Amino acid sequence: MRIGLLGTGPWAQMAHAPALDRHAELDFVGVWGRRTAPTKELADAYGVRAYDDVDALLADVDAVAVALPPAIQADLAVRAARAGCHLLLDKPLAPTVEQARAVVEAVESAGVASVVFFTTRFQPETEAWITEQAAVEGWFTGRAQWLGAVFSDDGNPFADSPWRREKGALWDVGPHALSVLLPVLGDVRRVTAAAQGPGDTVHLVLDHSGGASSTLALSLTAPPAAAGAAVELRGTAGVTLLPESTESAVTALLRATDGLLTAARTGNAHACDAGFGLRVTEILATAEELLNGEA
Repeated sequence: MRIGLLGTGPWAQMAHAPALDRHAELDFVGVWGRRTAPTKELADAYGVRAYDDVDALLADVDAVAVALPPAIQADLAVRAARAGCHLLLDKPLAPTVEQARAVVEAVESAGVASVVFFTTRFQPETEAWITEQAAVEGWFTGRAQWLGAVFSDDGNPFADSPWRREKGALWDVGPHALSVLLPVLGDVRRVTAAAQGPGDTVHLVLDHSGGASSTLALSLTAPPAAAGAAVELRGTAGVTLLPESTESAVTALLRATDGLLTAARTGNAHACDAGFGLRVTEILATAEELLNGEA
């Protein structure tokens, strides 16, 4: 599969480009970015073409990986799908339900495959745990803490990200928490509470279709010593904790690419496709309305 990379920022450099270069079943063709110099620098590092015209890249590939802010990703994903490209996307799929729905409609209309990269869903230890817990009945409650130190740790490469500054933890790490809870506890029927804490910290309470409730604590401004992710489930089977993973983001992206290749070959949708990304966006948008007093 010939694949191109859209984006040249820290995430493209740290994760996407290395993964695309390493995957044995991919032909990493080239890079397009919004700025000429970083695009050329990243392309040169991997011996691929630097594109100054995104449509030219789309015409040369079978798929694209996107490492761009959500609003830009959503618009380009629609454009790429209409050009017949399979999509390896990042979370969140889009910053609005309208944009996320447009991506899903474009994917369905074009008949292309899509995978949204929720890191935890593509790490072997955590993926196996999620699958195992989804088969267990009688969950009573879940608790997810996704606490980052992006804005409190000097030198963090994502601290200057404008969209993270604007949207905060709800939209940056909220998708990770939801990607774990939804397949286990079921879809969210109601966001029953939303409260703000220190910095960009938010607390949510969710009512799930499986009968359980869950609480989420999300932050990008946690003290570095307090940063980390944890998920706990309690039910008739007892108590279980999400295991830590030793896999890197690059390795997880390789597995996500495997999922995209399989979906493209079989025509069977991946569990983390654009449709799942849309559902996560809908839940986040509802929570955002509550936080802003609009609901």
